[in-house]
Amino acid sequence: MIEELEIACPESGSRNWTDVKQFNLMFGTKLGASADSAMDLYLRPETAQGIFVNFLNVQKSGRMKLPFGIAQTGKAFRNEIVARQFIFRMREFEQMEMQFFIQPGTQKEWYEKWKEKRLNWHLSLGMGSENYRFHDHEKLAHYADAASDIEFKFPFGFKELEGIHSRTDFDLKSHEEFAGKKLQYFDHEKNENYVPYVVETSIGLDRMFLAIFSNSLQEETLEDGSTRTVLKLPKILAPTKLAVFPLIKKDGLPEIAREIVSQLKWDMDVAYDEKDAVGRRYRRQDALGTPYCITVDHQTLEDQTVTLRERDSMKQERIAIDQLSDLLKEKLDVKHFLKQL
Repeated sequence: MIEELEIACPESGSRNWTDVKQFNLMFGTKLGASADSAMDLYLRPETAQGIFVNFLNVQKSGRMKLPFGIAQTGKAFRNEIVARQFIFRMREFEQMEMQFFIQPGTQKEWYEKWKEKRLNWHLSLGMGSENYRFHDHEKLAHYADAASDIEFKFPFGFKELEGIHSRTDFDLKSHEEFAGKKLQYFDHEKNENYVPYVVETSIGLDRMFLAIFSNSLQEETLEDGSTRTVLKLPKILAPTKLAVFPLIKKDGLPEIAREIVSQLKWDMDVAYDEKDAVGRRYRRQDALGTPYCITVDHQTLEDQTVTLRERDSMKQERIAIDQLSDLLKEKLDVKHFLKQL
C-alpha cells in the first residue's frame, strides 16, 4: 500500500522505502539441556501477568475484598530497536507495577483517583510541579478504556515516567479463556461472581532513578564566588542520611562524635569523617547528597550541643545532643514521610 499510494517521507519527500519487516518485540531464548529437546521461551516484556495469574490465590488466601491492589517489582525485557538516552530506555530494566482490582463500572472513578494519588506521590519528593505533566493517550491499547502517562522533564525533554491505565477485564478474561480456569471474584454483598476490572499503575525504577539523579545533581555559585557540587536528593531517598564530624582530632571531640554515631546508626545510615578541614568535609557530603551534617566542637564540651547543618540551604543551628534523634527522625524517617502523604 505504501508503494501503490506513493506515500512519501514527510521529512525528506523520498519514496525510497525499504521492504516491510516484522520486528521482534520480545526477547526469545531456548529452554532445555540439549539443542534437540530445547523449546522456545520468551522473556517477559512486563511484570503484570504474574499478578493476574495469581489473582485468585492472593484474594482467597488473604481474604481480600474489592477494591484491593497487588504490587510487585521485577525485571522485564524488551527488544528495543535502539537503546538510548543513558538508562532511560534499556533492553533489561526494573519495573514496579500495581494492579488494582475493582468492581466493573467503577473504573473511571478509580482511574482518576489513581492519577491524582500517583502525581501527589511524585510531587511529595519536592522536585518541582513544573517538571511533571499528564499526557493522555489518544490511541488506546486494545484492552484499555483510558490511559495516561505522567511525564517528567528529563535533560532531554518531557518523557514518560509512569503509566496509569484502565485495563478493563481483558487480562483476567484472557487467562480464563486459555487456561480453562475461572478467575472470578465472589461478591458477598451482591451475591454474584464476576471478573473484576483493573486499574494499573506502572513505573520504571531505572527511569525514576534517572529522573531524581538528573534533577538533583547541581552546580551552585555561592556568595563568595566559589562553586559547589551538590546532589539535592529528596531527603527521604538519600542513601546516607547524616554525617558526623569532630572539628579537630583531639580534645575529646572524636570520642563524642563517635558516640553520637553509635546512638543514631540504629535509625539511619550515618557517616563519620575527620579528614581535612570542616569546609572540605561539608563539600564532600554535599556531593554525596547527605542531607545533614553534625559538627562536634569545643562548645559541645561546655553545653552538650552540636552544630546541625542542612545541605540545601547550608544553614546551621545549635541542637542539644539529646534532641538529635527525635528531630532527625521527624525529618528523615520514612514513616513520618508517608504519614504526610
